[in-house]
Formats: sequence, structure tokens, C-alpha cells
Amino acid sequence: MFIAPLVLPLLTPVVGLGYLVQERRWRRLSQCSVLAFLGLASQTLLVMAAAKLSAVKALLVLLLSRCVMEIPYLHINIFQHIGLPMYDKNNKPPRLHLMANGALNLTRTWLLDLNFGHSLINCHTEHHLFPQLSDNMCLKIKPAVQEYLQRYGLPYHEKDYTERLNYFIKNYKDLMVKMPPITEFVGIQ
Repeated sequence: MFIAPLVLPLLTPVVGLGYLVQERRWRRLSQCSVLAFLGLASQTLLVMAAAKLSAVKALLVLLLSRCVMEIPYLHINIFQHIGLPMYDKNNKPPRLHLMANGALNLTRTWLLDLNFGHSLINCHTEHHLFPQLSDNMCLKIKPAVQEYLQRYGLPYHEKDYTERLNYFIKNYKDLMVKMPPITEFVGIQ
């Protein structure tokens, strides 16, 4: 929960490219490789220019900053879904109820908002209801969505990051160890 996310920035591109090789999707593999290289090169050059670092040091800074932010990113994705009524296989609610029960907003924190945006942090329920909306639009419709759900007796889940972290640590065994494989939930939405 705290160590594994540190290797995600290194593993993610390797796994993604490995999947494309396995599927023999050569055109997509070349596109992804070129775009990944250009993205990494441009960010490295930006860090080199802004911090006056060598290429190796700039790459290390990028890697370390991504590793550090992977911990809350992984936590946020888990906290906002696992343990909510949406995943109850025997008592799954209808679609609107499913979306109201299937996502949780975290209270605003400038660091999380800056790194991940409103749709992932404090407007996650709105993002699930209206996935095509931008971060700014999700933020604008948030009061209306909250009022609508509450008016019709539907839940509007909102918790603090540290509250969810404590809940998750306290209930880790029930939420992660005893749960069936994710393949049993595929298609539940």
C-alpha cells in the first residue's frame, strides 16, 4: 500500500509496451513509444532548464516526483470505490443509484487538486455521472448534483483523505484480502 506504488512509474510503460508486443500491435507500439519518448524528453528538458540540472539529475527528479505522487494516486483510486455499496454483488442498485453509491468525493486539498484535478479528487461522483465533462465543469455542477441526490434520498459520499486512509488501513483485510478477484466485478457497471 505504501511501497508497491513506488515502482509503478517504472513498471507502467514496460507493462503497456509489453502488452502491445504480446498483442502484435506494432503500429500502436511505435506510436506509444514515440509519444512516451517525446513526453519524457520534453519534461526532462523543462526540468533541466527550470532547475539547471543535468539530464540524469532531471530524470531522477521526474522519477522521484512521480513515485511520491503514485502513493496518493493509488490510494485515491482505491478509497473512492472499494467498500461502497456498488460492489455488493447481491444487492447492486440501479444505474443512478449505482453511480451515487459507486464513487466518493474527497474533500479539497490543494496538493491533490493540483496534481490530480477536480474530477479525480473532489468531483469524482460528478465525473462518474457525467464522464465527458471537464474538471472545471464538474466543479461547477457539483452543488446541483449534491442537492439533487440528497433531495431524492440518494447518497452523496464525501470524506477526507486521512479519514479514508485510516478506514482502509483498519479494514484492509476485509477490503483487499478477502475480496474475490477483480475479474468477478468486470462488467458490473
